[in-house]
Amino acid sequence: MTEHVHGAFAAQGDPPLRSADWHVARALAYRLPSLLSSETVSLAEAIGRRSANGITALCDVPHYASSAMDGWAVAGDAPWRLVQPHPSQSDPLQPRTLQPGEATRIVTGGLIPAGARAVLRSENGTVRDADRATERVLERGPNASVGEPTDGMHIRPPGEEARRGEQVSPAGIVLNPAHIAVAAVCGNDTLEVVRQVRIDLLLTGDEVVTAGIPAPGYVRDSFGPQLPALLGMFGAVVSSQQRLPDRLDALIDALSGTHPGTAESQLAVTTGGTGRSDADHLHEALNQLGARILIDGIAMRPGGPSLLAQLPDGRYLIGLPGNPLAAMMGLFTLLPPLLAGLVGLPEPTLEHVTAGRALADGRGRVRLIPYLIDQGGAVPTGWHGSGMLRGLADAAGVLICPGAGAAEGDMLEALRLPWD
Repeated sequence: MTEHVHGAFAAQGDPPLRSADWHVARALAYRLPSLLSSETVSLAEAIGRRSANGITALCDVPHYASSAMDGWAVAGDAPWRLVQPHPSQSDPLQPRTLQPGEATRIVTGGLIPAGARAVLRSENGTVRDADRATERVLERGPNASVGEPTDGMHIRPPGEEARRGEQVSPAGIVLNPAHIAVAAVCGNDTLEVVRQVRIDLLLTGDEVVTAGIPAPGYVRDSFGPQLPALLGMFGAVVSSQQRLPDRLDALIDALSGTHPGTAESQLAVTTGGTGRSDADHLHEALNQLGARILIDGIAMRPGGPSLLAQLPDGRYLIGLPGNPLAAMMGLFTLLPPLLAGLVGLPEPTLEHVTAGRALADGRGRVRLIPYLIDQGGAVPTGWHGSGMLRGLADAAGVLICPGAGAAEGDMLEALRLPWD
């Protein structure tokens, strides 16, 4: 396998963290990976990617003296004899050299002719016939100021926006269309971007159906239609996706790293099977593969059975519970710090909001609660059970409620939703 990462652990023999503190789990997820390398992509492919080295100007911008206005390039003093802008049709973009007392038409962005000292804008000039019928003369119009144009007026000098060799955007930013436009005018054809984290997505559950209304005892798939896009919102890309039966051998085979699409991946994400029932096989599969379980459960509700492991080939694994909201909370807890460490970003920070009402004791476990803002305070949404997603769909964010609960007016930590 290529591009796999190998974590730097405090000690390879350390036992897994069981029912880990929520903040400790996030900190450990951030510290685990080593950095991914960069790759070179075309400008169009770089939009939405994270810059590895920033954007450097390969030339002055603009790279020639150009007009900032439509009008006339003028040499010497008024009045000016108008001359054709181009000496021949062989190179229509190269203007003729102007002699003192001459002027020629120019458009915004046009190359300033040699000999020109300024640009007289269109609305400030008047053209009249000269004494000779074949000639026309440019004079200052009634709107022009006295002495206009002054030397250098309406001329953009070379390097006004950027100088050759200057870094015009820093490393680490997500490149938007404006960055790409800047890169282009700075002479770049390609950019170095951080390699995207590639994920193997494994969906389990014999009771899951993918279409229609499920019969009693079965549930509709809520992961397959949205998890790939959600992982993309975090900056990753799903390189392979498998739907597995609840069998140990099927899970071991899927995690073995031999399937197409896994050769370039750094992370596996599984749904379901993190518990201890006869139908939950993730722990046993990891043991048989020789994987190292790093976090075996987190002291939080919902999502407590979430786990973090490292497979023998170097890939990391986030195991998510089968209940929809519990899985989302596990993902929101572990994935952002893990991805940030992998691509060399700062550790993700939390937002802070004011509790709009008192929140009950969580019996020592952090509670992750989708919330709305009501009269300036954060209040839980109406549906936040471990199997419910309705409350998350309309939430403003996710409260991190301490295990001891919170009083109205307390300042609480919160997670920002990736789609906001």
